[in-house]
Amino acid sequence: MNCTQPAIDDFPRDLFTEEQRQNGAVVLHAIASLYLFVALAVVCDKYFVPAVEKICQALNMSNDVAGATFMAAATSAPELFVNVIGTFITEGDIGVGTIVGSAVFNILAVAACCGIGAGMVVPLDWWPLTRDCLAYGITVAILICIIHDERVEWYEALILVLLYIVYIAVMYYDKSFQKCAR
Repeated sequence: MNCTQPAIDDFPRDLFTEEQRQNGAVVLHAIASLYLFVALAVVCDKYFVPAVEKICQALNMSNDVAGATFMAAATSAPELFVNVIGTFITEGDIGVGTIVGSAVFNILAVAACCGIGAGMVVPLDWWPLTRDCLAYGITVAILICIIHDERVEWYEALILVLLYIVYIAVMYYDKSFQKCAR
């Protein structure tokens, strides 16, 4: 016997009844989803990418630094909103699993698909790979330390935000660090 209220009840009701959906109204959901995916692709391609390129040119950032900061933050925004909704609206417990799971997916599946799609051997520079893997390893270790008691206090969350700010600062001064490392 399940005594918990399903989280689906925390969201607005569907526009269609169950019978309408079974009789074909679900196609309208599919069409709306397709339209939104295309709209998102157009907005990203026509506005977002050129805006990020201009910002990175103004800040004199390299492509790998821009990708690890602005592009990463922008592509993680939907995940952030899903976690905020899951935590504060549905009061669910999806946080850490969603965060770490999507990071693993991004590291493995996205990188693999890009490599396969390239159709050739893609040379990798050791510096950005080492820098980002080291940063990821350190932050996951700190996240494990923070959640070991199955609670995240406000000051622990602040530590994670400050770590991201430090990462952005390191990325901003990346060329200097890279010269020292070589």
